[in-house]
Amino acid sequence: MARFLKVLGWKTASGVMLLATVVVGITWWQMDPSTRQSILSGGLRIVAWLGMVGLLPWATFFVIRRVAEMDSNTAAGILVGAYTVLELLVLLWLFGWRIGGGTAWVFVAVGVLLAAVYNILVCDWIAEKLAS
Repeated sequence: MARFLKVLGWKTASGVMLLATVVVGITWWQMDPSTRQSILSGGLRIVAWLGMVGLLPWATFFVIRRVAEMDSNTAAGILVGAYTVLELLVLLWLFGWRIGGGTAWVFVAVGVLLAAVYNILVCDWIAEKLAS
């Protein structure tokens, strides 16, 4: 019985994903070109920002090592804060220094908070590996 429910669940999930793909495809096809271009442009900016967020701590591992040698939580907090503020500024710059609407600001806030958590975890991991 458990196997039957597992197979049924996977088939249902696959069907829902197929239906969603078809609906998104039809919506994309019927969309006017300016809206499509706006979505692509915003999506590419977000991907560029995510790439920068992902690479920044790794590209500046030597700064993380230097801060780790200080053995100071304040210095580590300032470094993570500096990374996060820099990432926020880059995000705002990518979108022309204007974010329209409350929903967009919520997405910016969530993105920056996730970037801050990522920075904390990665900087801590890098510092731990460089110390040993």
